[in-house]
Amino acid sequence: MQVGYSAEDEVFRLTLREWFESHFPRFLQQWAGRPDPNDLTWRRAWEDYVCQSGWSGLGWPEKWGGKAWPLTRQAIFHEEQARIGAPLGVNIIGHGILAPTLIHFASDAQKARYLPGILSNHDVWCQGYSEPGSGSDLASLSTRAEKRGDCYVLNGHKIWTSFAHIADYCFVLARTDANAQRHKGISFFLVDMKSAGIRVSPIQQITGENDFNEVFFEDVEVPLDALVGQENEGWRLAMAAASFERGTYFIPRLVRFAQEVQSLHQLAASTPTAQGSSAAHDPHMRRELAKLAVDSHILRLKGYRALTNALRAGPPGAEGSSTKLHWSEAHQKLMNISMELLSERALQGSTGKDAQAALWVRDYLWTRAETILAGTSEVQRNILAEQMLGLPKS
Repeated sequence: MQVGYSAEDEVFRLTLREWFESHFPRFLQQWAGRPDPNDLTWRRAWEDYVCQSGWSGLGWPEKWGGKAWPLTRQAIFHEEQARIGAPLGVNIIGHGILAPTLIHFASDAQKARYLPGILSNHDVWCQGYSEPGSGSDLASLSTRAEKRGDCYVLNGHKIWTSFAHIADYCFVLARTDANAQRHKGISFFLVDMKSAGIRVSPIQQITGENDFNEVFFEDVEVPLDALVGQENEGWRLAMAAASFERGTYFIPRLVRFAQEVQSLHQLAASTPTAQGSSAAHDPHMRRELAKLAVDSHILRLKGYRALTNALRAGPPGAEGSSTKLHWSEAHQKLMNISMELLSERALQGSTGKDAQAALWVRDYLWTRAETILAGTSEVQRNILAEQMLGLPKS
């Protein structure tokens, strides 16, 4: 396993660091409102700034407007952007999941049509996978696409569709052969969210935000050239897309996890105890903080392992599932400890009277979803059991 980066890559990192350290403060000065890492308008504005500055399509072939950077430099870019405290983008599904899937599987005509909008960040994408009756069991989806003349007609209901309320397009898994085996009658479509028959209903989350949505497809006409790959072979594309989602997609989250561990140390140090010392000196708290520091270090090593495997052109393996499972459950533990430290302050944070506590409370509430999104913990454990331990399928 390659631990760390080459000397040439570290020189490259300094160039990126200089750009972020000069441009992010400049962007902050130009922003009229209060920067909010959870505000979609703020996140989209920074993402637009980065893309319009030419920092997109990092791993794409130059033929399609990309930079053709090796994986190590892509990873460094994501690390440095997270290190400076920049917000996560809104179009992460388009950049991190769909674009590499199109590059590998789409026709040249489809690439020419859809990739420029992602490269410029003009077109925001969402992912039409989960359904009310088939969340973790994706192969049981019931949304159907029926070929009628020069189009497919989509009917179905998707749920937990992130950013559907602001998305321009959605890539949708739909069943095209009702008689085929579960994984075999599914196709992969690119759907314009302005199409007649699409209805988006936002779902209010416990944080008060509306990032997730229900999407209803009622006799939506989709042109034949919106099908990616072959009809009934969408499962293969969906699994490839999942491997991209569990790859560099998580790098910013791992960097932020390390930063949050440090912030938690600071919160503990500033929290007094009944004995007159700080919570950072409490044996229980010291033990919990040490465990989280170990989690952070191991997650970084897992990132190196996944990167090493990709550099060797190995097939996407279960490493992504291991990282996702570990990160989501460790992140929940971290936020649980923050609530323990805040105690009554958490209540003030929930009412907005304590700004620092409010940020911790919001992130604590958000982490409730992290063991569900991008594949539940139960699904990740099944993948690890079958692919890494060789256990039989249940």
